[in-house]
Amino acid sequence: MQKILDLAKEKLTTEKIKNEMLLCKDDGETTAWQLAAHGGELDLMQKTWELAEEKLTTEEIKNEMLLRTDREGRTAWHIAAYRGELGIMQKIWELAEQNLTTEQIKNEMLLRTDREGKTVWQRAAYEGNIDIMQKIWELAKEKLTTEEIKNEMLLRTDDEGRTAWQLAVYMGNLDVMQKIWELAKEKLTTEEIKSEILLRTDDVGMTAWHFAAEQGNLDIMQKIWALAQEKLTTEELKNEMLLRTDREGRNVWQLAVSQGKLDVMQKIWEWAEEKLTKEEIKIICDSPQTIGQIIYSR
Repeated sequence: MQKILDLAKEKLTTEKIKNEMLLCKDDGETTAWQLAAHGGELDLMQKTWELAEEKLTTEEIKNEMLLRTDREGRTAWHIAAYRGELGIMQKIWELAEQNLTTEQIKNEMLLRTDREGKTVWQRAAYEGNIDIMQKIWELAKEKLTTEEIKNEMLLRTDDEGRTAWQLAVYMGNLDVMQKIWELAKEKLTTEEIKSEILLRTDDVGMTAWHFAAEQGNLDIMQKIWALAQEKLTTEELKNEMLLRTDREGRNVWQLAVSQGKLDVMQKIWEWAEEKLTKEEIKIICDSPQTIGQIIYSR
């Protein structure tokens, strides 16, 4: 790499180095700097940055190195985070603090969303990378207000209407789910935890509890049930956990049946017998979608 850079400085004009090496993008709208972040190439990133300092203006360094996004809407910092490259994340953050305003760091790094409407925090929850999540949380505490941390980290939803907690559950990331719950208890009221964490529905009317049932994740279902018993009344456990249906009219037991998850079905049945009347148990079995219809649809 050093040899190529030396030859380029010897043979190419400043304009050529700038446009054909530093600012050139591939089919994914990705620059060499972003590719180095993707590959975890810290040394290559350092050399590219040094070349940029020689050949680019201060404004170009800011816009083309730190703020430039690829086709997925990700800066080099986001790419490093998505790839779990903690060291590169830290290095880019240090460079950002030297070259960007606090407002730019906040809006273009911490709160920027990718093509799926996910912030870097939500993406880490989705990927199950708890170390990256912890680092982002620490950085957010330096740059965001308490209200922003609450609204932008814990309560913000992606393009499918899912919070970081719902994304962690959806992907079966139990450790991440637990970590977000602990942070939520620090920052949210009991009412907010109840309505925005436990009972929030996504764009198809599914709570985190529904996700776990559909995916047959008994460990996560048991964990959510235990957490729900701390925050919900008996009536809410019955109506919001056992009887609530998604937009297709499916309750959690029906979702478990649709996937043939016998262990999950058995556990939900035990909870239903504990909390519901015989008439209500009948409701979850055959209304509004019968079990026969669900199994047939498989």
